[in-house]
This record gives sequence, C-alpha cells and structure tokens, in this order.
Amino acid sequence: MPTTKTIHSAETAAATLPPLLVEAERVAASVAQGVHGRNKTGQGDTFWQFRPYQHGESTRRIDWRQSAKTQHHFVREHEWEIAQTVWLWRDPSASMHYSSARKLATKIHRSEVLTLALASLLIRAGEQIALLGEAMPPSSSRATLHRMARLFDANPSDDSLISLPSHEHLPRHAELVLIGDFLSPLSDMEEALKRYSRRHVRGHLVQVLDPAEESLPFEGRVRFDGLEKEGSVYFGNVGAVREAYRDRLSSRRLALSALAHSLGWSFHCHTTDQSATSALLALYQAITQGKS
Repeated sequence: MPTTKTIHSAETAAATLPPLLVEAERVAASVAQGVHGRNKTGQGDTFWQFRPYQHGESTRRIDWRQSAKTQHHFVREHEWEIAQTVWLWRDPSASMHYSSARKLATKIHRSEVLTLALASLLIRAGEQIALLGEAMPPSSSRATLHRMARLFDANPSDDSLISLPSHEHLPRHAELVLIGDFLSPLSDMEEALKRYSRRHVRGHLVQVLDPAEESLPFEGRVRFDGLEKEGSVYFGNVGAVREAYRDRLSSRRLALSALAHSLGWSFHCHTTDQSATSALLALYQAITQGKS
C-alpha cells in the first residue's frame, strides 16, 4: 500500500502539471488501452512475418529454410525498430479561438489536447516527437511533452493570423501531423502541403470545427465578424443561406480530402462536440497502421 508521504508526493507532482496536459493524458490513456504498438517492415532485428518472394527482389533475401517447407519462396521480414520522428503542428490562428457555446471547448483547446495526447501515445511507443516551427529537437522524452504543454499555455496568440504551417526543412520520409480548421484558401493549402510532399513527407490532416460551423444553426438577422481581419457580413435572414452554406462546406471538405489522398496523406474530420478520444484513436491508427 502506498504511504501517505507517497500519495502526497504524487498529488504534488500532478498539481504542477499544466491542466491542458492533464486532460490530454486522460484522453491518451483511454486510447492506449485499445491500441497496439507500431509494426512496420524495416531494418530491425526482431522477426515479424514471412511473405512471398516477389519477382525482381534479390535472391539473398529468400529464407531458404522456410521456403523448403513448401513449393514457394518466402522472404523473412523484420519489425521497424528505429525510432521515427513525428512532427506536430496545431493551427494557432485567431479563428481557432472560436466556440459557439460555453460548454464547448474552443477549437484551439481541442487541437492542443489532441496534439499533446498524440505526442503522449507516440512517446509510449518509442517514437520521437517535435513541434513544427519550434526550436525543440526531436525527442522521445516525456520532458518534451511537458515543454510542449507549457509552450501552448504561454502562447495563446489570440491575434495570430498564421493559419498554415510554415515551411520547414524536414528529413525525407518524415511524418507530419497538421491539426487546424483549414479555412484558408484551398490554393494556399495545396501549395503548403505539396512543399512537404515533394520531400516524401507522409502527412495527416485533422480538420477541427465547431458544430455551429458545420450546421449554421442561427436564425433571423445575423452579422458575422471575421476573426482574422476578413471584415463583417450581414444576413437579414441567415436561414435562407443555410443550405447553400452547408453545400459549400461539404464541397470544401471533399476537396481537402481529395488533396490529402492525392498526396498519400490521411484526412480526418472532428467537431468539438464529439469525443476527443474517438478523433485521437482514428488519427493514431492512421499513423501506426499506415492507412489513409
């Protein structure tokens, strides 16, 4: 049984954690119970599986002992045991600070919870993580997770207009996760993503929206003020444009999905009235299983 002193020490340590990280760890823990480690073909020493030999491969890769048991040739594959770096980015722009109801998290809060929870899961799996655009070297240390949380807490940047990831020189074949509302012009999104794709960076997009941005539930006369200096627009009867708005949002989402998949990236949608756990699970599975 833990002593009173031990319990007090644990409670003191937990109290020093940023609330954002506490929430993220709770989400990560619920997902960790139902997922398995990353199995990738690679240069490790641990045997993973046999697979049929393919024409054109070097015959030195054939496992002759296994092949002798059948009339077919088999290749021995191993698990990928070299720690990979996953670069993380969440949209810090002003539009991300929107919430249509007090009981709902802002988009920036949900994005930061997902970013930290994903980082926690990746560290548990032995991966290295890094924040895109920050002078923070890739690491698999939990201290990096704490620095990320404190960085988020220290930089709310309500007036930021940076709604797309900056271009960083990532290693070839790195992995990149981008979380934001992705309401920038589609041409700008395409240019930003293709810069990374040209270096064979594999990526994942998570679009986070408020439910009001999905359904436009407002009635009567409404004035919408842009959060990123777009100005204002007034509708005498907002219900009259609701269907057209939803169609336009759906078309944009389809275009984003098509762009991501054309680059071999995955695309995920999430609204802040949904469980953060389900969004994290889908994203983590896309990363670990290599599915888009």
